[in-house]
Amino acid sequence: MKKQQSGFTLVEIAIVMVIIGLLLGGVLKGQEVITNAKIKNINNDVSGISAAIYSYQDRYSALPGDDAAADAHVNGGVPSDNTAGGTAGDGIIDGNYNDNGTLAGAVPTDSESALAWQHLRAAGLMTGDALSDMSPTHAFGGTTGIQTGVNDQGTNASGIAGLFIAFSTVNGDMAAILDSQNDDNNPDAGSIRAAGLNAPVGGNYVIDGTTNYDVAFEM
Repeated sequence: MKKQQSGFTLVEIAIVMVIIGLLLGGVLKGQEVITNAKIKNINNDVSGISAAIYSYQDRYSALPGDDAAADAHVNGGVPSDNTAGGTAGDGIIDGNYNDNGTLAGAVPTDSESALAWQHLRAAGLMTGDALSDMSPTHAFGGTTGIQTGVNDQGTNASGIAGLFIAFSTVNGDMAAILDSQNDDNNPDAGSIRAAGLNAPVGGNYVIDGTTNYDVAFEM
């Protein structure tokens, strides 16, 4: 008597393929949801930080970081601009957006870009340690910075002349999505531009999974 070989039927194979398809679809959908949430967080950060800066300016008639009387305006022994650098009270946040401060107690040589975070926190306009001028991190893991493009201390890395908010180390595909959603998808022009080591890039973001950009949003 010949022994029958067991195997999968076409129906069983079809069921397995459907299950694999559903699992892959769920993973991809989950990644899409996470990506969209991070993109939304960046957009919310732009709105929130802009509102905090304008609120500070409206309240004290000075920009955070550039405020020569911050020690009198806010509590906690916060250094004024005249202990940092740049030109106090000129309406320009000097320094570079990627200047990072200290965990607590800003040192006198900190740039206005770093000191701005401490002023905002001490004024209760942003969460965090009121004695820290460390740059906050964003949804993609990099740091967030503030700068006036043309200033006494910094370099105009983004090509934006006025005040901007920048997010460091954003992958090319994510940078392209942020730009296309809010501007012209051109990293060299408009109100959203690529900055940092890899910019400018000739009108197109490099999307290769490894190239990162610092993305600057003009305020």
